[in-house]
Amino acid sequence: MKLTKILTKKITSFWLLSLAAVAFVFLLCAVMSFIQLTYAFQQQKVTELETILVEHSKQSTNSQFATWLPPVLSAYNAVDFTLSQGGEILYEYHQETPSVARNRLTLYQNQLENGLLLTLTMPPPFALHHLGWSEWLALIVGFIAIGIFVRFGHGWYSRELDGIEQLALRSKLILEGNLAQATQQSTNGKPRIINRAITKLLSDLDDAHKERGRLDQFIRKDTFLDKQTQIGNAIFFQNRLDALSHNQKMIAHGVLMLIEFDDMDLVEEELGESGLKAMFTLTTEAITSVLAQYEDSIFARRSYQQLVIVIPQLSLAEADQLAQRVLKTCLALPFYGLGNPDNFLHLGSAFFKAGDLQVQLIEEAEMALRAAQLQRVNNWFMYDKGAVDEEIAKGSVRWRSFLENALVAKRFFTLQQAVVDSDNRVLHYEVFSRARDNQGNDVRATLFIPMANKCGLMPQIERQIIEQVLFRLMPNNEATYCINLSLDTLVSRAFVRWIQSTLLEHRPLAARLIFEISEDIIVKHQSNPALVKALDMLKKMGAKLAVDHVGQHVVGTHYIQEYHFDLVKLHRSIVRQVHQRSENQLFIRSLIGGLYRAEVKVIAEGVECFEEWQTLKILGVSAAQGEYLEQIVDR
Repeated sequence: MKLTKILTKKITSFWLLSLAAVAFVFLLCAVMSFIQLTYAFQQQKVTELETILVEHSKQSTNSQFATWLPPVLSAYNAVDFTLSQGGEILYEYHQETPSVARNRLTLYQNQLENGLLLTLTMPPPFALHHLGWSEWLALIVGFIAIGIFVRFGHGWYSRELDGIEQLALRSKLILEGNLAQATQQSTNGKPRIINRAITKLLSDLDDAHKERGRLDQFIRKDTFLDKQTQIGNAIFFQNRLDALSHNQKMIAHGVLMLIEFDDMDLVEEELGESGLKAMFTLTTEAITSVLAQYEDSIFARRSYQQLVIVIPQLSLAEADQLAQRVLKTCLALPFYGLGNPDNFLHLGSAFFKAGDLQVQLIEEAEMALRAAQLQRVNNWFMYDKGAVDEEIAKGSVRWRSFLENALVAKRFFTLQQAVVDSDNRVLHYEVFSRARDNQGNDVRATLFIPMANKCGLMPQIERQIIEQVLFRLMPNNEATYCINLSLDTLVSRAFVRWIQSTLLEHRPLAARLIFEISEDIIVKHQSNPALVKALDMLKKMGAKLAVDHVGQHVVGTHYIQEYHFDLVKLHRSIVRQVHQRSENQLFIRSLIGGLYRAEVKVIAEGVECFEEWQTLKILGVSAAQGEYLEQIVDR
């Protein structure tokens, strides 16, 4: 772009210089022509005088020169005149001319016929001419006309070259990947046909990106969604359940519910296939509205007549209330008057805690479902109500008190996990948070983060984590750190002002920070101006942006390029056993293909074995993190 502007200025300067040189040469030639013509005219008058003198000397006496020659010489503006013959002066004339310097006079000395010698001194002919008002007016009008022409020509030339600069600017934005800004630029650039071609190509490229996003979403839907109900299928459920477990053991507490419809064949005979689909659609919409208030809830169709719900971070009392609401909501739908209305729908629940086996959890839920069915009425049953973890027995008041005391005492600390590229080199470290209670025991983030969100303390907690990274970790090394941010933090005005002033004060450290946001937050709140403004501010400060939990929900991926994310992190449910799941491989290929030509790195989290890491590298994943890679880094 600089080269284009420099070239434009040089061309414009050359044009003005050329025009000035032409005008100067034209004016110089005009002046020289004027002087030459006046001298020629004066020479002609001198020649005529010589002819008259020769003729007069032949016809008259020398004494008559004094009678007619003075008026002629006065008309010629002669200063000195001498006419001699044979050394004898026949006539001599002198006139004082103070307005003309003697060294500027023109001397004519010629030998005439009859032995006459003429010596004539006259002023320069152009010095005798004075311009009148009409001549000055014509001269001024001419100069004004030239000035107007030059100004108009310069403006036209500049406008033509500005068009080239506009084309150069749009081309630069395209090369830098700022397609949206390139589209919004002025389309008056010249040559216009090139500008129209660029605009058309940008429009086609935008349509192609949208179509790619729609294709990617279609692939994800076809892979992970049930075609009849448009909720997650059995593969989706298993992936999400795997993400909530580690080594087949649950990593948090919560509840798993199985909802089963009896006599579905009889219902299909009575309603038909379209009626059965409408029943499932209405049922899933009703249950989805009930689950809307629970974050990270999983809702899927496990089999032909069975739905499954998994909600982590839910207490036992809340699980009982949810089961009652789900059953009551389903029984209120108009379809449940079909068949046997009193023994049509059953719900089995199993409450789980951290460390419970995944296989055992599903067995307990199925046992609870069978217990509900044995009652032969529409009912629900909870398996093992005594399975309550002591860590979740605290009420909201006790949690708020614990979190506030931890903030005041600064008992939040950080853990790090390396993100390794395909050459086993550390790209950056992801920062995880922990808290310590009064007894010095560590409290997992999966326990205190849900309560911190409910209490509105996440901005203060994440601010304390960022301060530890900026002022404790980063001064000791040159590593890059990735920090998770919640929705409450990003829309908090106080936090945004603090992080902006902090990054301005420590500008070199901003380039070593990566702020990570969940895909669920971006998709659900992308129209929130405060969120968009905060992300844009972090990007302008020099920090990078990452989106995690990609693949957890079936959504389009157009937001990745729209918000200029630098990193995309696959959810562990997509990564788990990826070498054995072709549908997960298809999703990863589709995602990477959709980000082709974009400067976005795809990272996998939760890699636990060699086979997963090798498969991910073959699929084109740039880097990963997990237990297996931690072992490689430790070596």
